[in-house]
Amino acid sequence: MDFTGRAVIVTGGTRGIGRAIAEAFLSAGADVVVCGRGEPPALPRAGGRGALFLRADVRDPAAAAALVDLTVGRLGRLDILVNNAGGSPDCDAATASPRFVEKVVALNLLAPFHMSQAANRVMQHQDGGGCVVNIGSVSAHTPQPGTAAYSAAKAGLLVLTRALALEWGPRVRVNHITAGPVRTEDAATDADGALARVVPLRRTALPEDVAGACLYLAGPSAAYVNGADLAVHGGGEPPARYLAAKRQPPYRAP
Repeated sequence: MDFTGRAVIVTGGTRGIGRAIAEAFLSAGADVVVCGRGEPPALPRAGGRGALFLRADVRDPAAAAALVDLTVGRLGRLDILVNNAGGSPDCDAATASPRFVEKVVALNLLAPFHMSQAANRVMQHQDGGGCVVNIGSVSAHTPQPGTAAYSAAKAGLLVLTRALALEWGPRVRVNHITAGPVRTEDAATDADGALARVVPLRRTALPEDVAGACLYLAGPSAAYVNGADLAVHGGGEPPARYLAAKRQPPYRAP
């Protein structure tokens, strides 16, 4: 895919999945902005080109708007927004503090909302419109213990995607990726471990798997894809009742 001349923002693009997404767009010829609250030691690079870093806390609506304005000022336009920043440590719902819940929801739901609003204001009035890709999680569909606030926020992100797709077409397409467990420096998953053995593809995802899905959704091959939820989870995980049954001895009639 050729994204030459396209301008991209990847939130949380300095490490992990976001870094792989930024590098994929750079490899495809795009100009890429990554953001964070602090500049990392090394920025994403690919094809002899590097990403531009702009400092921003995307949970703050004013900072999100300023990030978009600065990007347009530096690159002349904004074609693609990837709302990747997110995450949360596990926390028991019974003891989660109000501040913890607010911060998790702010990062995983409100920040994408603020960034998308700011991007839409630009994309609606430029040649070619634009697109937004939201990086979600299987937790939105099948929450696990310890992820109540995170799962609720990611479920909200999925519905937000569909709502914005309805409101902002035809100029702006908005799509969602449901990512399964991904091997990153923040969430190292043993590829040969128990989790990988229950995934149909027999491995957990690489950051590049998610990046490839972003290129597809942002590219011309997905020109009629809007409000979609693209699963990048290797086929998912078997339900607990299936796994429990497989561990039981075979039934014998009395």
